[in-house]
Amino acid sequence: MKKDMTKLGLTLMLYASLACASLAVVYAFTKESIDKQSELQLQASLKELFPEATVFDPIQDLSSPDPNIKFESAYEVKSDKAALGLAVKATGPSYGGNATLLVGIGLNRSVAGVRVMALNDTPGLGMNASNPTYYVDKTKKVTFLGQFAGKFLTDPFEVKKDVVAITAATISSRSLTNIIKAVGNAAVAYMDQKAVTAPTESGPSAEAGANTGAQPQAGGK
Repeated sequence: MKKDMTKLGLTLMLYASLACASLAVVYAFTKESIDKQSELQLQASLKELFPEATVFDPIQDLSSPDPNIKFESAYEVKSDKAALGLAVKATGPSYGGNATLLVGIGLNRSVAGVRVMALNDTPGLGMNASNPTYYVDKTKKVTFLGQFAGKFLTDPFEVKKDVVAITAATISSRSLTNIIKAVGNAAVAYMDQKAVTAPTESGPSAEAGANTGAQPQAGGK
């Protein structure tokens, strides 16, 4: 009996090892495809938020003001002519686990737009945040995330006050709003710091401009 049990144990161990090896092979083949698809989704979403952009420069020194919200990647967004703002892929806790959003912030300190990259909240409730036909304003056909486009970061960003909640999904609504606000706060701090540390125009070219009576143009960024 003991010999049979030992044999059974070895057989089960062998099957378990083969199963693990098979899973490892499948993961190795699928991970590259999954990563590629995620990158394509990211690039498409970046272009949706900033259609006029031609460059998305990765930046490393953008810190989240909320320890529960992680910035996975961040980009300085530029066109051929000027800087446009920042885009941040951020992950934070929501009702069904972590949620990942791509948030664009314009130079005018407003939200350029928001896209859902990953969300696991309740279908028909929190998942409505990613439903393009679910409207928090049915008259104007504004989606939950759509209401943030053009919203200035000086606003409170409080659900059921200046942010319309998804029906019966207050936790999801607050969680996603918190991610957007955290990105906004970090982006504004980053842009303010860049403005402070940006080199001022000086030297012979500046003096030449002054001597020729050149005047700075109003409204420049």
